[in-house]
Amino acid sequence: MVEALGHNVPRVFMLVFGGGAALAGLAGVIGGNTYVTEPAMAASVGSIIFVVVVVGGMGSLAGAFLASLLIGIVQTFAVALDHSPVTLLRSMGINIEQGEFGYPLLSLTISQVAPILPYLFPWC
Repeated sequence: MVEALGHNVPRVFMLVFGGGAALAGLAGVIGGNTYVTEPAMAASVGSIIFVVVVVGGMGSLAGAFLASLLIGIVQTFAVALDHSPVTLLRSMGINIEQGEFGYPLLSLTISQVAPILPYLFPWC
């Protein structure tokens, strides 16, 4: 249909492919400086990219952009928080000692669980 309007379809395909390859090269330059480039790179980055796509919506570029910002901000600020459920319970007057059931889980700080926080977003 586009060819009937007078456009050169093979040239358009070539330009779109060239633009995509240029964007992929730019992403490689930016990502290569940020992450360690190794053969197993997909195992370390692939799961967080999957979460960004799920949270942002499949096929939504703006949604993926906003989801990546949200996940990055939450993960960055969570590293700075040094609170745990034990400190919250102690501030409410409930004292949990080290030998009680569930203490190892309740004593984990937010900064210790920050790497797994993005994986909780798809359930929200």
